[in-house]
Amino acid sequence: MNRRLRQAAAALAILGGLAGCSTPMPPMDTGKTPAVRKVEAASAPSMPVNSSASSQPSTEGQRARAVLLRDRSRWVEADWSELPGWGADRAAELWPAMTRSCARPAPGWTELCARVNRAPAPQDDAQAALWLMQHLKPYRVESHQGEAQGLVTGYFEPMLDATRRPLAGFQVPVLAPPADLNQRRPYFTRQQIESDPQLRSRLRAHELAFLEDPLDLLVLQIQGSGRLRINDSAGRPQWVRMAFAGHNEQPYQSIGKTLIERGELRPGEASWPSIRDWLKRNPQQARDLLWTNPRYVFFREEPLPDPNLGPRGAQGVPLTPGRSIAVDKASIPYGTPVWLDASEPLSGTPLRRLMMAQDTGSAITGAVRADFFWGWGPEAEAQAGRMKQPLRLWALWPAAGL
Repeated sequence: MNRRLRQAAAALAILGGLAGCSTPMPPMDTGKTPAVRKVEAASAPSMPVNSSASSQPSTEGQRARAVLLRDRSRWVEADWSELPGWGADRAAELWPAMTRSCARPAPGWTELCARVNRAPAPQDDAQAALWLMQHLKPYRVESHQGEAQGLVTGYFEPMLDATRRPLAGFQVPVLAPPADLNQRRPYFTRQQIESDPQLRSRLRAHELAFLEDPLDLLVLQIQGSGRLRINDSAGRPQWVRMAFAGHNEQPYQSIGKTLIERGELRPGEASWPSIRDWLKRNPQQARDLLWTNPRYVFFREEPLPDPNLGPRGAQGVPLTPGRSIAVDKASIPYGTPVWLDASEPLSGTPLRRLMMAQDTGSAITGAVRADFFWGWGPEAEAQAGRMKQPLRLWALWPAAGL
């Protein structure tokens, strides 16, 4: 470690110690909708910096902590020294994602987002971390019952070949929302949409593109968006984005869970590679398996002007690979920076980094629950398809007195 990094690390340690010695203060006025109900005193244990997502908290160093109650979580005031791995992340990488979130600031963030927009980007990771420590306060996210460990899964943006018209080998349509989607609730099931001749004829006008594999369509629908490589009118390949535009309001049923319940896969084996392998070995059962999930998602086509940006999340801003997560907005408001403590699914190494809460999903519910956006491409698919790790989260919220 060079001299500058040693100095920065020392400064981080000093600020962390000062944060631990300060008197707990109430949060700044958060406006009308941050769902903060009250602040109360709580006795909460400190957690060692080198603890993992599955380790038990220390019973030493208890003191009164401020507690912020939200609809599906409570936030317990923490010290910076309690965040596992704090100071070792590439903190400057958060800045573009945080700036994008500040285009639609969370309640209580208007003043701080104005500072973010005025301030120059940090020159290095230490400067970025110090800025966060000076302006934000960490809170451990847990359930109302005090459970601080949850679950993180992963998602990605599929990259698929497609055609504009049905051709040999490309017969699976990607559909735009039908005109009567909001008039019939719930809408037709996946099986009805794909098998009823009259319904299929009516939906033909809504075909955007055609894929090769029915499982690719299901993956695209579960991920909520994807990139399709389609030839233009001159025969040149181009990438377009298929963005989420609605669904049939039917319940979602995991086909991986179905295969486990049928005894086709063992618990813990229901990754996308395993499911693809099973379907290749059992093609005659593919249609019936896919139809066990009645949920059907419709899309809208969007251009892809900047291939380095992800799709728009529920916050309405583009997602950043490795820096955006989907959360339960009743637990963590969109636009909140969080410190994530988990492990990488392929290597098992610690995954401790700054993230922005910028998206949600129908399966992302609960206090300590997140979906990690890995980006696009084969590595992102491999990571996301196997991610199901223990998780702890700390929300970083504007400090009092700004």
